[in-house]
Amino acid sequence: MPFQRIDAEKLSQSVVRQIEQLILRGILRPGERLPSERELSERLGVSRPSLREAIAELQDRGLLATRAGAGIYVADVLGSAFSPALIRLFASHDQAVLDYIGFRRDLEGVAAARAAEAGTDTDLKVIDTIFHKMEQAHSKRNPSDEAELDAQFHLAIIEASHNVIMLHMMRSMFDLLKEGVFYNRQVMFKQRNTRDILLEHHRAINDAIQARDPDAAREAVNIHLTFVEDALDLQNKIAKNEEIAKLRYAHEQDR
Repeated sequence: MPFQRIDAEKLSQSVVRQIEQLILRGILRPGERLPSERELSERLGVSRPSLREAIAELQDRGLLATRAGAGIYVADVLGSAFSPALIRLFASHDQAVLDYIGFRRDLEGVAAARAAEAGTDTDLKVIDTIFHKMEQAHSKRNPSDEAELDAQFHLAIIEASHNVIMLHMMRSMFDLLKEGVFYNRQVMFKQRNTRDILLEHHRAINDAIQARDPDAAREAVNIHLTFVEDALDLQNKIAKNEEIAKLRYAHEQDR
């Protein structure tokens, strides 16, 4: 973790601000365990009483939480961007899924362009590393690893855009995606031809970002998510036709 030594002032407040910044920038993530008190005080260069005072204040603010016998963790500060009732409504309506894809296409296009322009060398290395892991996972018959890396890849791009509002909002939405609220990524990745196309889309996005070409990065995201939208639309139509065929068959059997 990129903790830095604290300069002279009220030490506990400096600790508070540094940990707040790490949470705000998404470097410290919800559920992540902080180092032990001894290790953290040494890395920050502050006394344990100053560190305890800072931790207590962050706990009061709801940013950190203690787990009995396990240590101090970043609290679940993300939650959900939507109420449970609205989440259930999303899951039951195809149009909500298509709107979600369109929303992602707009925001992630901007994020990819910003990452290409303003992302640090470290940001770009993280994106590139995840893509190469996707290549390795692509050869496996079980698509679950590749589907998981897909989400990591897109979130890494959003992180590289350095927009903290976009980052926290999209993390919340990706949590819903992982739970299958918007659509089942596992189903999409099980189709070999689709998996091949998706990998090439991610390659194009990665290549554009690594080349620091914002226009190409935005266009690659647009092509990718338009394909996902079309594939989901086709999937839904096939499922509906199959359901209609089953109902007709059942009706004929009852006659």
